[in-house]
Amino acid sequence: MEYGSLREKIAAEKQERSERYAKFQTMYETAWEQGASAVAKALKPDPMHVTDGRQVWTVDEGPCGFAWVVIKPATSSFARWLSKNKLADKHYHGGLSIWIGDYNQSEYYKSVHARAMAEYFRANGIEAYSGSRLD
Repeated sequence: MEYGSLREKIAAEKQERSERYAKFQTMYETAWEQGASAVAKALKPDPMHVTDGRQVWTVDEGPCGFAWVVIKPATSSFARWLSKNKLADKHYHGGLSIWIGDYNQSEYYKSVHARAMAEYFRANGIEAYSGSRLD
């Protein structure tokens, strides 16, 4: 594309960047909503029972744990946007990690949310996968 001046070129690039960032914002919000929707549709987890030898407590949300979504590579435009907006942090094995902090301590619900987000990102051309672990 030809520009009449440097100012026109800079203005056009700024407009393109603004549109791209708006698309990223919508993509992130939609992915988060997909995750929340998947949790709402998820089966109820098996309760976790905890004892100290004398008393038993039941945790209806299942085992405690963590979940996240990894976006690779961390140098992609989407990953840089996530980092700039403090929506993701560096992941231990490369890429960026979106932490799923909702759902109290339920590893089950967090992992359902993370899997749905990763599926949405992959369907939209972003390399992503989910991970989780018990605490």
